[in-house]
Amino acid sequence: MVDLKQFPTLSQIDNPDDLRNLPADELPQLAEELRQFMVQSVSQTGGHLSAGLGTVELTIALHRIFNTPDDRIVWDVGHQSYPHKILTGRRDEMPTLRQKDGLAGFPKREESPFDTFGTGHSSTSISAALGMAIAAQSRGESRKVVALIGDGAMTAGMAFEALNHAGDLDANLLVILNDNDMSISNNVGGMSNYLARILSGKLYTTMRKGSKKVLGTVPSVWELAQRAEEHMKGMVIPGTLFEELGFNYIGPIDGHDLPLLMKTLKNVSELSGPQFLHVVTQKGRGYTPAEDNPCTYHGLGPFDIETGLPSSGSSVKTYTQIFSDWLCDTAAGDERLIGITPAMCEGSGLVEFSEMYPQRYFDVGIAEQHAVTLAAGLACEGLKPVVAIYSSFLQRGYDQLIHDVALQNLPVLFAIDRAGIVGPDGPTHIGSFDLSFMRCIPNMLIMAPADENECRQMLTTGFQHDGPAAVRYPRGGGPGVAVDRELLQPLPIGKGQKLRDGEKIALLSFGALLGAATEAAETLNATLVNMRFVKPLDEALLTELAASHTLFVTIEDNVIAGGAGSAVAEWLHQQASGPALLQLGLPDQFVEQGNRSELLTECGLDKSGIIAAVQKFESKI
Repeated sequence: MVDLKQFPTLSQIDNPDDLRNLPADELPQLAEELRQFMVQSVSQTGGHLSAGLGTVELTIALHRIFNTPDDRIVWDVGHQSYPHKILTGRRDEMPTLRQKDGLAGFPKREESPFDTFGTGHSSTSISAALGMAIAAQSRGESRKVVALIGDGAMTAGMAFEALNHAGDLDANLLVILNDNDMSISNNVGGMSNYLARILSGKLYTTMRKGSKKVLGTVPSVWELAQRAEEHMKGMVIPGTLFEELGFNYIGPIDGHDLPLLMKTLKNVSELSGPQFLHVVTQKGRGYTPAEDNPCTYHGLGPFDIETGLPSSGSSVKTYTQIFSDWLCDTAAGDERLIGITPAMCEGSGLVEFSEMYPQRYFDVGIAEQHAVTLAAGLACEGLKPVVAIYSSFLQRGYDQLIHDVALQNLPVLFAIDRAGIVGPDGPTHIGSFDLSFMRCIPNMLIMAPADENECRQMLTTGFQHDGPAAVRYPRGGGPGVAVDRELLQPLPIGKGQKLRDGEKIALLSFGALLGAATEAAETLNATLVNMRFVKPLDEALLTELAASHTLFVTIEDNVIAGGAGSAVAEWLHQQASGPALLQLGLPDQFVEQGNRSELLTECGLDKSGIIAAVQKFESKI
């Protein structure tokens, strides 16, 4: 628990009204305390740190100048929203951040009226904010709408689709580009800040509009003036693109200069039509370890403030590390292998590969659609692309998965991380749908490993397969089997593994829940099968089991609707007769945040839950 006595200014701020009433000369102290409060709080709970440390002044300025929540602020992704949460009445709840029944790690509409749009995925803010601005305009409301988007999120096509549309309308929308991919360089200095004040001011805007009317009667003069203005701005500030899209571009300005931010935002808030403000900030600002290594402190668990080191760790290799090792081992023996990630190099385990094989590594930015079709193009030319992607992010490339890869039966391997329950990141990142949305696609080979070595073998199986393949594995570690780095042999496609002979009941386990299924099988005296393949199913094994068992129980870390259990149900439906079927998996709802084990227990997917569900079902048949 953080002691608020250390933060005398911050302790006065229970909502943005308090912030707006705070004397201006106390705002720098508020910024300092807000940073230190964040570091102390996140060190205890874990979470996303470096992005929020970079937006402290910007958050203060936004809530100071705009009348939130009546004026709308839409955060993109939401990694940078912790200062916003703290200043909007949730300061004392920060110890519950990302925990079960606690504060969400991202903006969430149900949590606060200040969270105007739920986020978690990238590049949605401009579209959502434009919708809000159009709604306000249609109702004759004067509220302001602000979209705050990072330079990483601006790599996605969706952001530019929204910019293109917004620039064609006269809705009052302010887009703020939070550019934190660079340190504050020379061009973000006196001249740039001076220009920003001029370009955002009423005098300049009025003269600009008036000169258009006057000079418009003399085409050649107006054209010359317009070109001169564009060339001047293009030389000093990188806003030509946004001007061409229909925005009035302002910046770049120092995102840590509070007086400048507030003056500029005040000026911009009084302008009409689409406005674009470019702000440069520093990730991790105010906490040296995060400044030195912002990627490490992007998202992390609890840590020691003095050293910056994790408070605790596990000796078990994560599935992400297993994939990383496999990728490097396989690449050493096959120069056709190409690694692709949509801006998740660290999270997906491609750091070592990118260092060993930089010419065969492609980070395409937050552009999942492009990542998938890029892989398709590479596969057309005889290369062997491996797309490392989170389950919840593959959703964003679904059309490309169907149309560009599967339809053409191209050999692209999808290494799907964060499958199933992800824990503290909650429903925005849960990977509970991939089996359902992939299983219906023709030509797909779909596998789910039960341990670390099986993951290596499945990755090899998919890599060698002459068609699209997917290996889906959860966040965190497996059961902890000793990893064999020499193991690069494929598995026979579509073949399950019977692990235990029992009576009447057959537990069919798909993937990471095999440990709980094994324990349950002992109590139930059930046959236990590690199914391994979701598509194709081991129909020969199912036929054998159906002849001697009265109940099939499918177990998966995916929604029941359309998942692996549904595949077994479809197979059973085609048989003349067969055992009863009980499908266990994730419910038809968005599972909220919490640690993985407690959420699996809540969903009935631990040993006790499986046993209870089977016994209850048996009593009805």
